[in-house]
Parts: sequence; structure tokens; C-alpha cells
Amino acid sequence: MPKVLISDSLSPRAVEIFKERGVEVDVKVGLKPDELKAIIGEYDGLAIRSATKVTKDILAAATNLKVVGRAGIGVDNVDIPAATARGVVVMNTPFGNSITTAEHAIAMMFALAREIPAANASTHAGKWEKNRFMGVELFGKVLGVIGCGNIGGIVADRAVGLKMKVIAFDPFLSPERATEIGVEKVELEDLLKRADFITLHTPLTEATKNILDAKALAKTKKGVRIINCARGGLIVEEALQAAIEAGHVAGAALDVFAEEPAKAHPLFGNEKVIATPHLGASTTEAQENVALQVAEQLADYLVSGAVVNALNMPSVSAEDAPKLRPYMKLAEQLGGFAGQITETGIKAVTIEYEGQVAELNTRPLTAIVLKGLLGPLMESVNMVNAPVIAKERDIKVSETKREVAGDYQTLVRVIVQTEQRTRSVAGTLFGGDKPRLVEIEEVPVEAEVTDHMLFIRNEDKPGFIGKLGSTLGDAGVNIATFHLGRTAPGANAICLVSVDQAVSEELLGKIQGLPSVVRVKSLDF
Repeated sequence: MPKVLISDSLSPRAVEIFKERGVEVDVKVGLKPDELKAIIGEYDGLAIRSATKVTKDILAAATNLKVVGRAGIGVDNVDIPAATARGVVVMNTPFGNSITTAEHAIAMMFALAREIPAANASTHAGKWEKNRFMGVELFGKVLGVIGCGNIGGIVADRAVGLKMKVIAFDPFLSPERATEIGVEKVELEDLLKRADFITLHTPLTEATKNILDAKALAKTKKGVRIINCARGGLIVEEALQAAIEAGHVAGAALDVFAEEPAKAHPLFGNEKVIATPHLGASTTEAQENVALQVAEQLADYLVSGAVVNALNMPSVSAEDAPKLRPYMKLAEQLGGFAGQITETGIKAVTIEYEGQVAELNTRPLTAIVLKGLLGPLMESVNMVNAPVIAKERDIKVSETKREVAGDYQTLVRVIVQTEQRTRSVAGTLFGGDKPRLVEIEEVPVEAEVTDHMLFIRNEDKPGFIGKLGSTLGDAGVNIATFHLGRTAPGANAICLVSVDQAVSEELLGKIQGLPSVVRVKSLDF
């Protein structure tokens, strides 16, 4: 039974979901890093919010960990590269608190426009400063949205409903999507010059860190108001303070800060600054939603292999997982076979999908092929980190799909281009779930992959099989099956031999010395 640790506060219903789906669960909230490190090796899954820091050291101790699930969208507290290197899937729940966060940004914009917090404090103090708090309307104003993904898109939609003109900077926003949600896609420079209000809804990355620095703020329209309910670190806070004090920025509404918890801050106490303690996702509905979603996602992955909202591997739906399972075994065998017969540096890999398999989600299969291919060359390769390793080694990876079946109703072919030549191996499923090799280096064969195999390229001459059998028999190696293939009589041929034990280097040398043997390789699966 898979075992999951919940190390941050989640809804009690999340615990019930794990148990209902056959997952053992422990709840240990408030663990110190050393305490977490001491026990994490016991668990297959880890469910967190923002408090738990999943560092490289923690991951190094997580010897059985398969998946980390973040209840919420931000994963700043997870070392994703380290997780990927160790084959740990990292998931988040990007949609559970989207509406809540977007509504908070809209509320902050209203409060900023009408100076509601300062007016509220003044009125509670017994003052009646009606003429002091002169706000601005949102109607007709230009709202600049930096990051128009899920949450930014919801904010834009609400702003369009308020009759604001919405412009958006987002390199990933397509023109079609911009038209659909009623925004104008612009470059950042244009947004800074035109916007009356600027709201940020982008993750914190190397590209977005300090996106609003002193230089950017100087380009904004005088009197601009800025809202950040996304991530601390997007705004250089010292530059924002200076721009407010200079009167260039009319005010700011901040739900997030570069360092949290922010119990002391230069911007605190400034009436032109509204500050809330990271409340973007803090509604009853959102907290419940993300907790239930992360429990469902972790349980589905650990029980059925379904991958949803993963940040470091392709997603596999619960519906697709059982369909892909037999192909995953085939993909690993093909990758492993190609990897073991490849002896020089790999330059490119092409995976061809024909027939029924071409209709499926093939990205996970490609990742598994790469795992099998790279496995003989290096340690600690898995389907999570294999695509990253291939990219780091400048191995070009491509897929082709043909839904029209050829000789087989379903076929996967792996073509490996090395520094010297191109090799290929293809396989299919017999009976819907039994992997079979059907082609090696364009030579037709029909073979089941077994634990120990001999791959032999030989000249197609009489007497070869008898000599090979005698050599193996003299060495006490039992033959399970012989599989032969050739392109034409007398041409180069392939012999695949399944044996009951691993073959020694000494025996391989004897086989290599047989007449007509071109090449012999021992394969282990």
C-alpha cells in the first residue's frame, strides 16, 4: 500500500480521500527540516502547502519518494530540478484557487482606487474626512495585466465587465486567446506607458524576477496604481517605495512580499499602500478545493499511474493510464534494446507511432523510451529526468505519428542516430498487452524480450545455428528460444537467442570467433 505524508495543514477530507483510494496517510504538521529529513524516506508521496520546504537535502533523503503534491499553484518551496533529477514527480493544483485569487486582486484594485482602508481607519478614529479621500473610478481606465494565464485571464474578464480597457503582456498569450477574453496583447514597454492600473499574475522565474524595477517603474504613467497578488520578488520593493514617495506611483496594493512572513517592512504604515498577509487563496472554498485536488492527484498517481498537473513530466489522465500501461512496457523494452546495441554517442532519437498507439497520449511513452535508451549509458535515469538528460546532452528527440496502420494494427519504432550510423528497433503488442519485437535494423523478426538475450549479426550461411548451439551447450548455457531474421537469402541476418542466465565475456568472445559472426552483444532486461 502506498504511503503519503501530509506535512502542512490540509482539510480532513483530504485524509479521507487518501484512505478511500487505498493509500496509507500520516499527518505531521510543523516538522522542522531535520525532522522531515529523518522520516521522509518512509513515504511514497508528500502533500504540502507553502510552509514545507522540499530542498535538495530533503529529496536526497527521500529514497522512496515518487511524487510531491503542492496544494496551490506556487511551487517556489520545491526544488524542481533536484526532484526531476531524482525522478520525483512534482504536481500542483493550479485551478483550485484561481477564482479566489483573481477576486482578491479585483478587491485590492477597488480598495486602492477608493482608498478604502485609510478611509475606514479614519472613520473608526472618529474623524469625518469626506473631502480627504478623493478616489478614482475604474470605469474607462486602462488595466495592464502582466501574466494573462489562468488567474490573469479571470482578472481580465472581470475587468472587462467593469468596462475597463484591458491590455496584457504575456509571451505565451496567443492572439486567439486574447481576442476570446477581450484583451489587447501588448509588449511590456507599451503596457507600462499606457496602464492606469497594473496587476501582476505571473510566476516567479528568472525571466520575471524584479520585472518591475526602478527602470520599469520610471516608464509607467504618473499616477499609476499597482496590485500584486502573485509572488513576492516580482517588484523591487525599495524602488516601489521610492516611486510612491516621489508621487510618481499613486499607490500599491500588495498581498505578497519578497520575504514572508513580512512582519516589518518599509512600506508598512504608508497610507498609499494596502497590505494583506498573502490572502490570495484564503477563502473557505479555495482551501477546500486545493486540498481535495492534491489528495486526488497524488492518490491517482500512486494507485493508477495517472499524472495530472505535473510540472516536470507529461500528464497522463486516469482514463489514459490503463490504455498506456502495456505500451509503457513495450516502450521501455524498445528503448533498453536500442540503448544496449548502441555503442557510440547518440545524436538524435526519433520515435515513430503507427496505428492505434498514434491515437494515444504518446509523450509519456517517449519519456520511457528515453529512460530505456539512456539507462545503459548512465545511472539514475528515469522517465521524469530522461528528457532533461537528453536535452542536456544535445540529443535531438522527435516524434512522428501515423494513425493509419501498416503491417501491424499498432507499432512503435525507435530510430537512434549515432556518430557513426543509424539503428532502429520496432515492436508491437500481441493480444493487446503482450510486447513483441518485430523488426531490428529493418530486418523482420518476431521475439519476446526476456531477462537475458544474445543479439547476433551474422552472415546467412548454413551451419551457423548448429555451431552457436554447440558453443552455448558446451558452456552450460541453456537456450530458451531462437529467433531468426534476414532480409534475403545469403544476406546479413539477425539472430536473437533467449538464454536462462547472463553470458560471460569469455563466452561472448567464443561466439564472436565463430565463422560468419559479424557482431555479438549480450542484453539484459
